[in-house]
Amino acid sequence: MDQTIKQAGRPDSRAFPAARRKRFSSEGRWGLIMVSPYLIHFFVFVAGPLAASLYFSFSDYDMLNPPKWAGLDNFARMADDPLFWRSLWNTLYFAVLFVPLQTLLALVLAVVLNQKLKGLKWFRMAHFIPVISSWTVILYVADAIFNPRFGMANALLTRLGLDPQRWLQDEALAIPLLVIIAVWKGIGYIMVIYLAGLQSVPGDLYEAGEIDGAGALRKFKSITLPMISPTTFLVVIMSTISTFQAFEQIYVLTGRGDMGSAGGPNNAAMVLMLDLYREGFTYMRMGYASAIAWVLFMILFALTMLQLWGQKKWVHYD
Repeated sequence: MDQTIKQAGRPDSRAFPAARRKRFSSEGRWGLIMVSPYLIHFFVFVAGPLAASLYFSFSDYDMLNPPKWAGLDNFARMADDPLFWRSLWNTLYFAVLFVPLQTLLALVLAVVLNQKLKGLKWFRMAHFIPVISSWTVILYVADAIFNPRFGMANALLTRLGLDPQRWLQDEALAIPLLVIIAVWKGIGYIMVIYLAGLQSVPGDLYEAGEIDGAGALRKFKSITLPMISPTTFLVVIMSTISTFQAFEQIYVLTGRGDMGSAGGPNNAAMVLMLDLYREGFTYMRMGYASAIAWVLFMILFALTMLQLWGQKKWVHYD
């Protein structure tokens, strides 16, 4: 009797799986239809080009004739290419200057702008304007300041009795000056990220620090820095990736008519992305350019893995 009641109280074991499969099949079809625009975009514009560039990196391809398999010839040529090593060195030099400088200055600005003072909204807006400006606009501003003939920087040096500089036309000054311009343009964005991190720090921690007699510097070192270490970790990774992908600012700022070819004097500002662009679209050596792109990817992947490994020692998530 009890067994009969139990059997009557549950659905047919043969019909339920079939109904469930039908419902899930219908939901699956609608799910695929809804995500199909993204899938099409991913396979056509992401996965497809990635696979093609990987194949091209092992091929001799000039975009006019079909690619011919060349094995490791492109990578062997890269190892013997002095311009590639110069570009890699310039990229590392750019990153070593840019990442710490932008991170430190953005943190200082964020701490200042996090205070409750009058007029800070206008100050924040002034620092964010370069972020939303194109590099073409930044070029005109930089030219008004650092033009060797009529720039304000040389006018100031002359007033101070110092010799005028060639700025971007000087091999020693090209990369540092590009770093300064890039920091000025991007610091507002990093500052906003730090502001969000600072405003997420619980106020109770600062009150507890004051009770223990901690001063402003002690609270910043023992409370603020550990609490925003995840934000700093994010900023460092983003800045590192952006420096290795730097192209537009260097192409625009060093590719003007009075500067000669893009890359600065004697390739003093030639970076990997600019070398990749020139090999692929100027000299039509797309196979070699694809090989440079994959080497760049492997460098970024290794640096990111190194940073992920290092975060365990200095990033606090509590």
